[in-house]
Amino acid sequence: MLSVADVSRWMMTVLSKEGCLYQQEVVDYLVKENNEQHLKENADGNQALSTKVIKAFRVESGENVVWVKPDKYWRYRVAEDEEGREARG
Repeated sequence: MLSVADVSRWMMTVLSKEGCLYQQEVVDYLVKENNEQHLKENADGNQALSTKVIKAFRVESGENVVWVKPDKYWRYRVAEDEEGREARG
């Protein structure tokens, strides 16, 4: 069974290799690995990452990673990004 820290480290590894990480990719990985305890159902009835995983990833990724909300993925910050954790694309 994966811990929250394990999931966060896996997310950073994928992000480092690919430059971006889609939430659905993490959800699929956790389902495949039988670690659905790290998932929750969002308001739309879809599976999403638990708050604990999001918080751990936020700490591990620091200020260098932003969340692109419309497309539901994380990527590394670029000069054009505004302050904060969310980016436009």
